[in-house]
Amino acid sequence: MNSRFFPLLAAAGLALLVCALGLFTVSESQVAIRTEFGKIIGINYAPGLHAKWPWDAITKFDKRILSQSYTGETFLTNDNRGLIVDFYVKWRVKDPSLFYIANGGREDLAGGHLAEIVKDGIKSVVAQRTLQQIVSAERAAVTGEMFGEASRNAAGLGVELVDVRVQRIDLPDEVAARVYESMKQSFAKTASRLRAEGQSASASIRATAERQRTEIVANAERDALRVKGEGDATATQTFAHAYSKDPEFYSFYRSMQAYDRALGKDGDLLVVTPDGEFFKYFKDPARRRP
Repeated sequence: MNSRFFPLLAAAGLALLVCALGLFTVSESQVAIRTEFGKIIGINYAPGLHAKWPWDAITKFDKRILSQSYTGETFLTNDNRGLIVDFYVKWRVKDPSLFYIANGGREDLAGGHLAEIVKDGIKSVVAQRTLQQIVSAERAAVTGEMFGEASRNAAGLGVELVDVRVQRIDLPDEVAARVYESMKQSFAKTASRLRAEGQSASASIRATAERQRTEIVANAERDALRVKGEGDATATQTFAHAYSKDPEFYSFYRSMQAYDRALGKDGDLLVVTPDGEFFKYFKDPARRRP
């Protein structure tokens, strides 16, 4: 019985081997290249199951966006100051055949080549600027210049550079203190200049406000004196008109006011002649002047 089924088992095993060597699968996140003795004979396979010759080789690599970070890279500025830069690179395969030829389909090898290209771009940008310019410049402008140069150089690897970002810029310990002190003095000068400009503007504004206040107060006092003079004149005319109707009553009223102010105060001493004009209404309240 075993000898009878042995050929069948051998045939089934051979069929499985042929299938294993003659079929391959491609997932949605992969790009596959089929080569025959090192020559590319098939690319752009859709996701799914595909057939090949047993001697064909299949190379697969990821077609999604890949990211790699690089830390502690040192670059020199235009004034020979060392910068320690941390950056990351995002990329993906754009031309599968060129990617295979340039990198052998190896993502790690492509990442190394990209890293060198980006480092050259950063080195070129940093070398054109002083440390002060690097620190004070907008990071987006510097990153944009690096990205443009690195993208052109990365096209020869069959990849598309999606993004390049500088995560951190640091200084070596031996120059950090000196650089920070220089920046502190520069910012102190700027602060002093702005403070002086502010004080000058403040003095000018205060002088203008004081002049306007003086003018407003003077005009108000002038108008007040004019109105008061007009009021006094009107009051004088009104009193004169009223008192002219009965001069004797006016004289009596004025005498009563004088008595109220002069008499009846504790501790006051008044020396007058009894027959003087001051007491005329005490002697004869009904007295009328001729």
